[in-house]
Amino acid sequence: MTDDIPDLDATDLAARIRRRELSSREVVQAHLDRIAAVNPAINAIVTLDPEGALAAADAADAALARREATGPLHGLPIAFKDTHHTRGMRTTHGSPLHADDVPDHDDPLVARVTAAGAIRIGKTNVPEFAAGSHTFNTVFGTTRNPYDPSRSAGGSSGGAAAALTAGMQPIADGSDMGGSLRNPASFCNVVGLRPTPGRVPQAPSGSSWQTLAVAGPMARTVADTALLLSAMTGPDPRDPIALETPGSAFAAPLDFDPRGLRVAWAPDLGAGVPVDPEVLDVLADAVAVFADLGCHVESDSPDFRGADDVFRTLRAHEFNLGLGHVLDSSRAALKPSLVWNIEEGRRLGSDDLARATIAHSRLYARGIDFFDRYDVLLAPVSQVVPFDADLEYPQSVAGLAQHTYLDWMRSAYYVTLLGAPALSVPAGFTPGGLPVGLQIVTAPRSDLTTLRIGAAFEAATRHGRRRPPRG
Repeated sequence: MTDDIPDLDATDLAARIRRRELSSREVVQAHLDRIAAVNPAINAIVTLDPEGALAAADAADAALARREATGPLHGLPIAFKDTHHTRGMRTTHGSPLHADDVPDHDDPLVARVTAAGAIRIGKTNVPEFAAGSHTFNTVFGTTRNPYDPSRSAGGSSGGAAAALTAGMQPIADGSDMGGSLRNPASFCNVVGLRPTPGRVPQAPSGSSWQTLAVAGPMARTVADTALLLSAMTGPDPRDPIALETPGSAFAAPLDFDPRGLRVAWAPDLGAGVPVDPEVLDVLADAVAVFADLGCHVESDSPDFRGADDVFRTLRAHEFNLGLGHVLDSSRAALKPSLVWNIEEGRRLGSDDLARATIAHSRLYARGIDFFDRYDVLLAPVSQVVPFDADLEYPQSVAGLAQHTYLDWMRSAYYVTLLGAPALSVPAGFTPGGLPVGLQIVTAPRSDLTTLRIGAAFEAATRHGRRRPPRG
């Protein structure tokens, strides 16, 4: 039984712990055993505290024995993304500049998840300062895809996604600006939700009003993703854009009848975004599932005019705002693509930012109009299948050269600009056995609807039940 524990859904594990059919110690120990067995080949978890995790598990079991009130994640182990501050546990941001940093506080997300009963076991690998959708750095090395260790696990939440699919943890946190929750979920055949901005409150920063970067949940099923979101979300006065909806709104069953939904399928996002044919072949079958479920499916897309300039301008500005001081003090310690992106921000003037801000507002308004006509947008999550892990990024997509580490991520970062919830859900596999995710997007603030539609698709296909080989 112990060998099977890491393969159970989080909702099932949480219920068994509450019923005292399993102890928290058994659950944590089983995951620690799985980490010892598979992490050396995958390199997903980069900091581990087995003694602290087991002590916390014993305390969780004692609290349950005393019939104390418990949270929805009681007894579930989690390794937090290595960009989220964890009190008393190393947080490196994937950078040698922070290789030995030990914060004295938890980020709000970490505090909420642990207050809901989750047990911290360690940290998951990230690219340097979470820049890029392939997880590698000079501190810990490269995270590899459990379905094919020669391939990328995606990023920047690549360690989280790889740890999930390999059974090293049942739930995972992540963050997403240009696809950092969605791309690794697609590459690793798990579920990742980029929530509406403000849905998951974030730590106070010098850029608290921005809407590009969000935090959110990952898991192996949509229901498990909703379970984790229920612990992450809710008002927080420290975040000026935090939404008021309580977490309990996402704890309800996801039962949903999709018949009659107005569905738009946008394989190139109406903007000529290149997508490899093997991705589109898998997604054609996935989109057909919606027709089989009784949805009205049409080919259409929001108007993404100007999206490339908007995203790259605002991203570069954020990178200069957050990391410009690092460039000034430690240029040689930064990877070249990160230096380039910060310097792109330094070249911006007020007219550039004004142009991008106005264009973003107009794009958002066009998105609202689109969701008046359609209930859901379907699109590729990633334009490629998991690529060679020894590359920094794919060199071509559908035969077209990719010149920067951002070029191949348009299918994710265009959607970022809608300010809408976007779910990556397992959609099938290529003939070579590589996972492909489907991106499900609904109107801003309709995160629960997104999850319900994703659950209906998941139930009809069950692609997420196909786990990687263990050997």
